[in-house]
Amino acid sequence: MTPIQPTITPKLSQPKFGFNNYAERLNGRAAMIGFIFTLAIEYATGQGLLSWLGLN
Repeated sequence: MTPIQPTITPKLSQPKFGFNNYAERLNGRAAMIGFIFTLAIEYATGQGLLSWLGLN
């Protein structure tokens, strides 16, 4: 006789703090948005980000 497979997947609670998939995904998306904004600032002002911030 073959074993019966469960028909539903149990919902496991996700950790709310620390390194988890949601936090890593959110951090990656924020980094991509920041990089695009940096490129847009450099294109709009004609100077690099360090010059725009007054650090160069």
